[in-house]
Amino acid sequence: MLGRTGQGRTGTRAALALGITLAMAVPAFAECRPGQVQLRGDFGTAAFSVEIADDDGERAQGLMHRESMGRFAGMLFVFERPQRAVFWMENTLIPLDMLFIDASGVVRHVHENAVPMDRTPIDGGTDIQYVLEINGGMASRLGIEEGAELRHPAIAADDAAWPCDE
Repeated sequence: MLGRTGQGRTGTRAALALGITLAMAVPAFAECRPGQVQLRGDFGTAAFSVEIADDDGERAQGLMHRESMGRFAGMLFVFERPQRAVFWMENTLIPLDMLFIDASGVVRHVHENAVPMDRTPIDGGTDIQYVLEINGGMASRLGIEEGAELRHPAIAADDAAWPCDE
């Protein structure tokens, strides 16, 4: 996946239900860690192990050339300030859901099942400071929608809708 900003490039039902329930069970005492994000919303809670892309080189590389990704894994793109976030799927081999998130950690747009290798721009909107990429279809399976809140240490506690110290 190659990210760009406006400034430049940048089995069974039971088993499935059990897997989702377990993945969504984020203990109230779960601490914030750089390698994990937590999401909460009407669906409950969910956690993903993440790699962080917080500089131009890491954001440009993104998830390109990967043939697979763990079921509850992803990549969190962190920008220095809120901005227009436009991504595409050039050289990305797996379908992805992209969650475009504002400075307070609130999901403002969900783009589901981005098509591998597609160069069509995916515009997440303005005032976006974080983008979480997860496996394609996962947002729908879990019920993650606009308005969900993300918790991660990169989000300043004073600005966070769901701060790490809660």
